[in-house]
Amino acid sequence: MLKVVIIGYGEMFNNMIAGTLDSGSKIVGVFRHDRVKYLRFIRWCKDIINPDIDYNYIKSYNLHEIKANSANSESFRKQLLKLNPDIMIVASWSEKIEKKTFGMPKQATLNIHPSLLPKYRGPNPYIQVIKNREKKTGVTIHLMDEGWDTGAILDQREVEILPTDTGKELKSKVSLVARGAICELLQKMSEDVVFPVSQMEERATYFSNDFDTDIHFEKPVEDTIAQIRAIHPWGRCYFYHKGHAMYPNPYRLTVIDIDAHDHKIGEVVATDFKDRSITVVCPNNKLLRMGGVRLYGVYKRFLSRGYIKRAVKIGDVLE
Repeated sequence: MLKVVIIGYGEMFNNMIAGTLDSGSKIVGVFRHDRVKYLRFIRWCKDIINPDIDYNYIKSYNLHEIKANSANSESFRKQLLKLNPDIMIVASWSEKIEKKTFGMPKQATLNIHPSLLPKYRGPNPYIQVIKNREKKTGVTIHLMDEGWDTGAILDQREVEILPTDTGKELKSKVSLVARGAICELLQKMSEDVVFPVSQMEERATYFSNDFDTDIHFEKPVEDTIAQIRAIHPWGRCYFYHKGHAMYPNPYRLTVIDIDAHDHKIGEVVATDFKDRSITVVCPNNKLLRMGGVRLYGVYKRFLSRGYIKRAVKIGDVLE
């Protein structure tokens, strides 16, 4: 039976816990990202008043929680040495883990990366694959090394990207596939030798967290929709009407084919204040109907219907 330590946060972290337990391996410790992200008193208040799914998951399985303020701290390494794991699994993490840490487990440290490496290295690739209108992505389990997502691959699974997927749905699908992948991999590693496969560097791509949140209606409408859907639920994309920032609901975007030669790109051709919708001209004789539009701002968003009814006029050009 393999002894495993898991560090991470969110859906991928929880699915790695579930997949490791599915495999019959023993989880000897977990390290959640809240211990790095928050000061001790703030985290203590959060765990009591509004505990997140990571905290509840750990408690529900009665897992031993490692207490440290960094995966690269001496405190973390001392506890890791005491736990003496065969495998450490990294499932979403903000720190670049040092070799002194990832080299400690007896067999390996595995990183769970939500793309088909070597493509889309870097943080949160869910956004970039949707924005670039990829048809598929996946999950890669690879050996951690000193590079960014460069280690040799142990397992890789594909995931289809649907036209209606936002970053939220894609993350859930990839995390669930990763659960099955880690279960099967740990079972193989406990029974046999698994041979890693080096990544093909000539095919590598890397994307940072930089993302344009301004909607540009002169782009093909399919690209605009992909941009809006990609960033949800981590952020929003905005357009501007007379200096007022507004944002659409990523689940309420409709493309309409029409002869729009007599209209300007970005021109408003229809509104419905009850539905908070604005229909705008895009290239190639297409209209984009954006439903659920709101004004940006904590208080302004409650005025969205009134603003669309009184201020947004047919013929206005959105920026």
